[in-house]
Amino acid sequence: MEESSAHQIKSICVFCGSNLGKNAKFVEAANNLGKVLAKRKIHLVYGGGSLGLMGCVSTAAHVGGSQVLGIIPTALAEGNFVGKTVGEELRVPTMQDRISKMLDNSDAFIALLGGIGTLEEIFQIASWAQLNIHHKPIGLLNVDGFFNKLLSFLDQAEEENFIPHSARQIFISASTAEEMVDKLEDFVYKPDPVATQLDWSKGNSSKKRKMDLSLHL
Repeated sequence: MEESSAHQIKSICVFCGSNLGKNAKFVEAANNLGKVLAKRKIHLVYGGGSLGLMGCVSTAAHVGGSQVLGIIPTALAEGNFVGKTVGEELRVPTMQDRISKMLDNSDAFIALLGGIGTLEEIFQIASWAQLNIHHKPIGLLNVDGFFNKLLSFLDQAEEENFIPHSARQIFISASTAEEMVDKLEDFVYKPDPVATQLDWSKGNSSKKRKMDLSLHL
């Protein structure tokens, strides 16, 4: 893959909690993010349903005029665990299919406040960026310092040589939706030199050339 340059973003995938959390600022931030996406004519991709912050951001974007796509595993949709999806719904067989479809349908990613599921999704997308599978920008919307400790952990992991500097730079952080979208649009992908040796277009791994395995995973 070639190095990416700053670009206009047409769709953003938002990962966030199916709970509202205890801080009223979190709901306000989710609603504002949806409004900002609509104002800037950016489509929203999310995990489906209408509960918690997922419902807030999707409803605000939809009401504001954005196209909204909820991608949800059939088991969750049919079990009525997360409420009715806002906008268009795409049902997929598995959680892995869900994240793959999110990647296919999005130009960038934002993690709002959330728990294990939110962290799993944003880190999987970041891992794929580190492995040079995609060059799409990834942001942590750090409302009221929610992600401060996570950002400190990433800094420590870099200091301890578990995360290369190129991978640490994958994570963009901002405290407001407006600043976040601006940073995502200005992002320039700088891949790890080792990761550029990976060729994901080849299905037969036996034919892949040998590479320097110094890439930190």
